[in-house]
Amino acid sequence: MKVEEKIKEYEKGIKKVLITAEEIQAAIKKAGERIDAIYDGRPILLVSILKGAFVFMADICRAVHVPCEIGFMCAKSYYEGTQSSGVVKITMDLDRDISGYHVVIVEDIVDTGRTLNDITKILKDRNPVSLRVVTLLDKPSRRLVDFKADVSLFTIPDYFVIGYGLDCAEKYRNLPYIAEFGE
Repeated sequence: MKVEEKIKEYEKGIKKVLITAEEIQAAIKKAGERIDAIYDGRPILLVSILKGAFVFMADICRAVHVPCEIGFMCAKSYYEGTQSSGVVKITMDLDRDISGYHVVIVEDIVDTGRTLNDITKILKDRNPVSLRVVTLLDKPSRRLVDFKADVSLFTIPDYFVIGYGLDCAEKYRNLPYIAEFGE
């Protein structure tokens, strides 16, 4: 298959753009200001939930002006498909004691709520000074557990979305916008 054919095949997965790169960056700037106001100069630990939140984390980290450190966790509930398995597995944990930190979990999307519900329980048991969740996307129509992020940049309908770190079978993370996935 030629390069052009591969690109056309790849682009078939992009059904429609839901949130532009410009809209994302404007919302991140406001979220950074909000985080700065909440912590008022106190240092924070930003914890990215890999893999989907890595792009969002990089931009949030640059948008805040309070001193910040970063950490990473990896949790999976999607395994090569477009439906959550319902089983949340922590595949990589933080490498530090968080008991002296104001922790801000940075997540790409709150869908069923299971993943973040489990992660917040785990981290609360580690006695951080405070714990908040910032998510790029919120999909409340799919919620299966009672979970609400402290800061949500965008609320979206029940679409399977790709781009800006979000994937389908590891593809489309590099898109600078959020799009509905279409097969």
